[in-house]
Amino acid sequence: MSMLSVMLQAAMDLAPFAKLGAGIGAGLAAIGGGIGIGGIGRGAMEAIARQPEAIGEIRSNMILAAALVEGVAFFAIVVSLLAIFM
Repeated sequence: MSMLSVMLQAAMDLAPFAKLGAGIGAGLAAIGGGIGIGGIGRGAMEAIARQPEAIGEIRSNMILAAALVEGVAFFAIVVSLLAIFM
């Protein structure tokens, strides 16, 4: 038996675990994105409470940072879901 066939058989034996790992990865990406956006919102509210006159600049920076965090979380979820279906 060649080394390639042994490796392919080992990969087929571990396929259910790969799908489990992809599901866990998608869940962790969603949780991480939620925690990140929550931290951004908390920091923005604290900054607005300290300097109410800077609300416009703080809000725009908060929205930009939240969009970047959300984009990374969506990317991680899509990659995990692709691992399940591919």
